[in-house]
Amino acid sequence: MTTTSRRIAALLLGTVVATTNLSAQQSAELRGPSEAADVLDSIDALRRLHHPGSGPKSTLWDAWLPTPNLWPAGDDHEARVAAWQRALASRRLDPQGRVATHQHPSIAHPEGWPFPFWNQGAGSFGWHFSFAGTVGPPWRKATTDDATGFHLDGLESLGIEPDLGWRLRVTGDSPTITTPLPAHADGFQAPFLQLRARLPENRRPLIEVRWTSGTSSTLHTRRFEPARRDGLDAPYFVLPLHDADAWASRRITSLALRFPHAVPGDELVVRAVFSQYDTRHNVNAQAFADGVVAVASWSGDLAFLRDQAPRVRRALSWFLDEHRVHELGFVRTTWQGHDGRPGFTVHPDGSKTLHPGHGIGNDFWDLLPFGADDCYATLRLHGSLRRWADVERAIARHPEWRIGAPPAVLRSAAIEALLARMRRAADRRFWNPETGRFVACVDSDGTPHDYGFTFVNLEAIHDGVASTPRARSIVEWVAGLRTVAGDTSTGPDIYRYRFGPRSTTLRNVGWYGWYWHGPESLPFGGQVQDGGAVLGFAYHDLMARLRVLGPDDAWQRLTEIATWFREVQDAGGYRAYYHGSREGTLQGGGQAGGLGMDHEFFESALVPQIVIEGFLGLRAGLDELALEPRLPKALSWLEVAGIHWQDQVLTLRVDRATIHVTREIGGARAIPLRVGGEPVVVPADAPDAHFLR
Repeated sequence: MTTTSRRIAALLLGTVVATTNLSAQQSAELRGPSEAADVLDSIDALRRLHHPGSGPKSTLWDAWLPTPNLWPAGDDHEARVAAWQRALASRRLDPQGRVATHQHPSIAHPEGWPFPFWNQGAGSFGWHFSFAGTVGPPWRKATTDDATGFHLDGLESLGIEPDLGWRLRVTGDSPTITTPLPAHADGFQAPFLQLRARLPENRRPLIEVRWTSGTSSTLHTRRFEPARRDGLDAPYFVLPLHDADAWASRRITSLALRFPHAVPGDELVVRAVFSQYDTRHNVNAQAFADGVVAVASWSGDLAFLRDQAPRVRRALSWFLDEHRVHELGFVRTTWQGHDGRPGFTVHPDGSKTLHPGHGIGNDFWDLLPFGADDCYATLRLHGSLRRWADVERAIARHPEWRIGAPPAVLRSAAIEALLARMRRAADRRFWNPETGRFVACVDSDGTPHDYGFTFVNLEAIHDGVASTPRARSIVEWVAGLRTVAGDTSTGPDIYRYRFGPRSTTLRNVGWYGWYWHGPESLPFGGQVQDGGAVLGFAYHDLMARLRVLGPDDAWQRLTEIATWFREVQDAGGYRAYYHGSREGTLQGGGQAGGLGMDHEFFESALVPQIVIEGFLGLRAGLDELALEPRLPKALSWLEVAGIHWQDQVLTLRVDRATIHVTREIGGARAIPLRVGGEPVVVPADAPDAHFLR
C-alpha cells in the first residue's frame, strides 16, 4: 500500500458513522444473470432464513457467526454490531488467559461444556440440598439429598429448605462439614469441586478442603480464596484439586469442607457440593480471537479493538504455552480426561467395560473424544493465528490507533514462523498416508483415530494447514473421486443427504466418551457425529472445492444445495421435509437425529458465504477490503448489494473484466481496496468506481 493509501485508510477508520436510515432497497441481496437466478435466489432465501439467528451465542460460535451476521446491511445493523461487541467483551478470561465456553448452565464445569456431569460417572460424587437456580433434568440428578451421614463440627443445622438449601449456624471456631463420601470416590473423576453456598457476607470467602486418600491416614489440606461467581441464585465456588498429587488418580477416602473465616453467630446456606469433570474446551481461544477479528474488521470500531486486543493476545499467548505449541508445533491437551482415549472398551463378545472420566470432548463434536495430540484444535489455531497476524500487521501500520505492541511471540513475523512450523508438524503427526487424509487426534497411548472426519479435513484446507497435494487428496476422497478402502461410505453415498458430505465416512461404534456408550443402537447416519451431516459445514466443503477443483465444481455443488433447499421450502421447512417419509432424521431442540440444520445448529448461516467469500472473494480487513473474485462459467456477472463495511454500505458487481463499486451510504471518505493483491482506492465523494480485473 502506498503512503497516500495508508493515510486514506487511517482516515477511514477514524470514526464509525451510524447508519440507521437504511431502506429496504439497501438491504443485502445476491444477484446474478437470469440463467443463474434460481440458484442465487434459493441461496439468498437460505441466508435470509438463518440470518436472524446468527447473532452472538456461546464462545464456540464466535468463529463462525460474526461475518454472516454483520456484512448484510439493514436498519438493525448498529444493534447487531453492539450485540457482538457486548458478547465478546463479556467473554470471561481467567487470570492466565483461558477463555470460558459460555454454554447453557449445568452442573458441569461452569467455564466448560454442560456435560459430562458428576452423576454420569462411577467415581464422582455430589449432594444437592436444593435445585433452586439449578438446571433441570436430564442435566442433573432427579432428587435432592438430605443431610444423612454428614457430620458437623462447630455448626448447627437449621434445616433444609427446598427453595434455599441447607441452613447452618456457626457455633464454634473453624466450622467444618464432613461428607458421607461414597467408597467409590475417585480423584481422577473429580478434578474440581463446586460449592454452591451463601457464605457470611463481608468476610473473605476462604474455603479449606480436607481429605484422605489411598490407604494412608494422612490428612491433606488445600485452602482456596476463590472469586465469587454470581450466575446463580446462590454464589458458587470452583475448587481445583487435579494438580494435588494426593488427589489426582487416587481413591478419596474422606472429604470435609472447613470455613476458617466464619465466626459464631454467622449463618451459611449450602445449596450443593459436587465433583466436576474438566469439561473445558481447547478451541475457545481460537474462536474468541476469530470473533474479535471479524467484529473489529466489519465495524471499524477502534475503541473495541483497543479494548479487546490485549485480551486476545493474553488468550493466544496462554494457549500456546498451555498446549506446548511452540515446542511441538501442534496442540497437545493434557487436561484430566482429555486424553483422546475412548471411554469404553468393546470386547469380542460385544460386552463393554466403561472407563468413566476418559474420552471427554473438546469442541463442537461433543461426543467424540478429541484430545491429547489434537489435530482439530491445531488446525483451528493455525487459522486463527493467520487471521490475527493480519491484525498485528495493521496495528503496526497505524501507530495512531494507540494499540500497544504485542508480546514478541505474537508479532506478525513470529506468528508466520510458527505457522510454517505448525504446517510441517501437523503433516508429520496427523496425516494418514494409508487413507490420504488427516486423523482426528493421536491419543495419549499414541493411537491415531481416523473415521473419515470430513469436517476435520475440509477445515484443514480452509484454515491453511493442508498443502496443495494434501488438499487435492482430501477433496478427491470427499467428492467420491477416489475410494478409501474399508470406509463404510464411499463415492456418491458420501453425499447421501444432498446438502453436504457426511461428517464421517467410516462407522464408529467404539470411539466416544463413556457417557455415549451405545452408539450401535443407532444406524450409520442416524447420529450427527457418525455418518450424519451438518448443513453449516457444507460451507467448508464448497470453499475446499473452490480451491482445489475450481469455481465451476463449487457452483455445481451449490446448485445441488439450492435444489434441495427449494424442495425443503416447498415442503414447509426442515421439520416438515424430514417428517418421516424421507431418509434422514433431524437433531435439535432436544431431539436426537442424524442431520443438523436448525435449532442449535446456528452455523447453517455459513453456507451462503460461498458467494461472498468464495465467488466474490470478499474479505474485510481493518483498513481495507480485499477482493479475489473467482466466477464460475454460469455467472457472467455477480452482484452483492447491501454490504455494510464500517461506515459504508456498498454494492459490489463483478464480471469477467471489471469490478464495479457503488457507494449506497457512507461518508465522504476514500475506500481502500485490494483487488487481486493490488491496492486501489474508491476516491472520496465518488458514488461509484470501476476497476479492471
